Amino acid sequence: MNDMDTDYVSMPSAEAQAKDMGLRNFLLGIYQKMALGLVVTGALAWAVANTPALINLLFQIDGNSIRPTILGYIFAFAPMALSFASGMFMNRLNAAVAGAFYWVFVAVMGVSLASIFLFFTGMTIAQVFFITAATFGVVSIIGYTTKINMSGWGGFMYAAVIGMIIASLANAFIFKSDLMMMAISAIGVLLFSALIAYQTQSLKQMYYAVGSIGQQQRAALTYIGALSLYVNFINLFISILNLFRGR
Repeated sequence: MNDMDTDYVSMPSAEAQAKDMGLRNFLLGIYQKMALGLVVTGALAWAVANTPALINLLFQIDGNSIRPTILGYIFAFAPMALSFASGMFMNRLNAAVAGAFYWVFVAVMGVSLASIFLFFTGMTIAQVFFITAATFGVVSIIGYTTKINMSGWGGFMYAAVIGMIIASLANAFIFKSDLMMMAISAIGVLLFSALIAYQTQSLKQMYYAVGSIGQQQRAALTYIGALSLYVNFINLFISILNLFRGR
């Protein structure tokens, strides 16, 4: 999991930040990469879900029963494995390596999310996506504008994410409780919303902490930021979608 936790740095005033074109372009590059990644993920998920040959490779469908095949399980858990391995590739500040890893991650996530089209209508998926986008926008603005120092929150929130992953796996394979799934999803909405705010502030801190670096290194940092926000957007989306499944 790519941890963006950095020491809190002294930053210019809000007025100076608003006029800082370098910060604006840095964040704009991050949000553009994240948005394009979401488009690629959604397109791949839809394409896989609408290709019977690929669905047969990923899932065993027997009436109302849908179970992943071995390949389906590999793609289901691949994004989690890639998240934990991301630091190995992203922290080198090599734009080519960071970019390649990011787009591989986005593509794998697209395949792993194909299953949502088997459980939900396109209308429900679209509604949840727009709810997620609106929530993301609000909490990201909060993270950008707040004067609260959130730099110490990272360790606690990432530990909570690991605990939530363990609880989700236990529920999926052992307890299989709809009530527990709803509780985990509700916690996920709050946790990933907080992480988005935290990471947005961390991105500003990162920009001012690194100072003058080369264009290639700065491009690598935009991929690091895009991946962090992308992962939490997807997790927030899935958490909200699971609440709709409960309904």
